[in-house]
Amino acid sequence: MNSSSVPTETKPKAFDIDRIRAQFPVLHQEVNGQQLVYFDNAATTQKPKVVLDALTDYYQTMNANIHRGVHTLADRATAAFEATRESIRGFINAGEKEEIIFTKGTTDGINLVASSWGRANLQKGDEVIISTLEHHSNIVPWQIICEEKGAVIKVIPVDDNGDLIIEEFNKLLSPKTRLVSVVQVSNALGTINPVKEIIEKAHNAGALVVVDGAQSSSHLTIDVQALDCDFFVFSGHKMYGPTGTGIVYGKRRLLEVMPPYQGGGEMIKEVTFEKTTFNEIPYKFEAGTPNIADIVGLKFAVDFINSLGKENIIAHEEMLLDYAHEKLSSIPGLRFIGTARNKAGVVSFVIEGIHHFDIGMMLDAKGIAIRTGHHCTQPLMARFGIDGTARASFSVYNTTEEIDRLAESLQGIVKMMS
Repeated sequence: MNSSSVPTETKPKAFDIDRIRAQFPVLHQEVNGQQLVYFDNAATTQKPKVVLDALTDYYQTMNANIHRGVHTLADRATAAFEATRESIRGFINAGEKEEIIFTKGTTDGINLVASSWGRANLQKGDEVIISTLEHHSNIVPWQIICEEKGAVIKVIPVDDNGDLIIEEFNKLLSPKTRLVSVVQVSNALGTINPVKEIIEKAHNAGALVVVDGAQSSSHLTIDVQALDCDFFVFSGHKMYGPTGTGIVYGKRRLLEVMPPYQGGGEMIKEVTFEKTTFNEIPYKFEAGTPNIADIVGLKFAVDFINSLGKENIIAHEEMLLDYAHEKLSSIPGLRFIGTARNKAGVVSFVIEGIHHFDIGMMLDAKGIAIRTGHHCTQPLMARFGIDGTARASFSVYNTTEEIDRLAESLQGIVKMMS
């Protein structure tokens, strides 16, 4: 991020923002009598029509349970479901599709790793390292399993800019470190963590690494083989896909020896009352009827991202971030929370004398949707001595004109409240 100047070019080459916006029906409405401005993308992104059409098409043309049917609809549904697995494999450059496990989201995925790998491998006195930037979903599952096993959690601190203090991480690593679990992009501050460096250091210490990619999957280029992470976990709904979809990538050698997370249909080869033989990966971790329609729709979200090109998405969102910092920095009493040098498209701030909840409500009255509160990062908020922030988060369909509306509205709120 370079917030010292506003870029003169407002669109990356070949990036047709009007054509992109036309693909998102929800954006073309009024809220409270004003044209909607949607700046809550870190919570969930809106869905392009191609994804919405895919959901309708699934239910109208192929609705059936998958994998175990011999009839035509079951074959169609299975083929569409497994096509998404291959699409995700390519999207994150996994080595093979069997390393892709479908879940209901990032939270579900981290719980899978904690409950399966953690329960089987952590012992009393072992150490798990997380960071101050973590979402509760990357804190609580490790607290539960560490309390059960007698393991210890250690936390990488952050500096006043919202950057991890890597020197302190180096000190935390020890022969007792079994696992490091860190977020790639902070949902609350937008900080982009140096996960490749963290992975290398953790591996040198003999520890495995889980990367929470919930916020990075649609904003950064992901290559799990280049990162060499052991697990990478993310959600479909934050990358223009349906809610209730998520992915765990895990290295084959780890997944094959991990015990099942849940029991039921699909994850078995043979069941008797005396013994059960479990299925191969990835099906060993996909008990029961999955969220078939939404997983099928997720492929079309991946296709949408690929059609734009990650390099174009990154350039557009970096431009929006720089523009927002420039426009909002002149607002009286506004203080940015999180000013890391490397950031994704998140602007988190407080305004002196105005509660963040009130900011959110007054912006909503003007048709502008932001997120307020602690963003499921209460320890991080405590680090900065606040109880929450107002957060505007950007995506491919956002514009500088919308940021102008945000800045003008905040100026009006400050004037009204002063």
